[in-house]
Amino acid sequence: MAMERVELVDEASGSRAEVLVGRGFNCYRFIPQVDGREVDVLWSVPGFEKGEGRGSGSGIPLLFPFPGRIGGAKYEFGGKTYQLEANHGTTAIHGFVLERPWQLVEQTASRAKATFHAQLADPKLLELWPADFKISVTYQVQGRRLASTIEIENPDQQPLPFGFGTHPYFRVPLGEEGDAARCKITVPAASYWELADMLPTGRKLPVDDSRALAGGKAFAETKLDDVLDDLQFGKDGMALTRIEDTGSGRSMRMSFDRGFRACVVYNPPHREAICIEPYTCVPDPFVLSERGLDVGLRVLGPGERFVGEILIEVV
Repeated sequence: MAMERVELVDEASGSRAEVLVGRGFNCYRFIPQVDGREVDVLWSVPGFEKGEGRGSGSGIPLLFPFPGRIGGAKYEFGGKTYQLEANHGTTAIHGFVLERPWQLVEQTASRAKATFHAQLADPKLLELWPADFKISVTYQVQGRRLASTIEIENPDQQPLPFGFGTHPYFRVPLGEEGDAARCKITVPAASYWELADMLPTGRKLPVDDSRALAGGKAFAETKLDDVLDDLQFGKDGMALTRIEDTGSGRSMRMSFDRGFRACVVYNPPHREAICIEPYTCVPDPFVLSERGLDVGLRVLGPGERFVGEILIEVV
């Protein structure tokens, strides 16, 4: 099944990206030119652009209006209980937009912007969420960099609770001559959320040895599916995560702004990639917020807007 797709090319550098507008506006391919050679950064299943595989299992899935799981596929907000589809065991996972078509609203050679407006795309979604929502994402390829700008708007007259995250699958190694086992993974986090049945219990703990990624850890030593928190942000207001390939000498750097308060790190079973996932909130945020915990659940008033930025670069 062919899906609407756009290709973005930076003519000055030759770097390019491919985005599936018809499947969650997923950027499933980013190939920068590095020292005259192509580096394939993102992992995806063969035929992903034709509908193969899970929408959350390739490229850069966009997770909205909630990233991660909601326990029991049910939550409460504003005195009302909402029942979601249990699409991962007994839980709901990763929101509503990652498998659906988006609307392309702007495009140049190296830049594309698309939106998903719930009321226009599928009015039935308004039965599952407290307010209408509109999310817009812009991708731009420039040199060795893929920049993403995320805009979330409340077009409703009711408060809009939300969380947003991305779920990028970064290839290891970074090039055919690299060594996946020796790639070093760095995420500047000081704590993690204890999980039970993959849902946060509400306990936040200092990172232990298996989750201590701030100083870098060899990919071979990682076996993770964890929610990391207390991220370190630089003077530029960005948190910097890295994959350093000692075999090829290349490094993938992903940075994101303070709008993101947690980062999930996940090893897919195939171990051909690692996921480093910036989230604006901790999974299952409604339950945790009701307990008085600060987990990053955001609420936009009518007409309000959130803007976030994520940068991916290969050096």
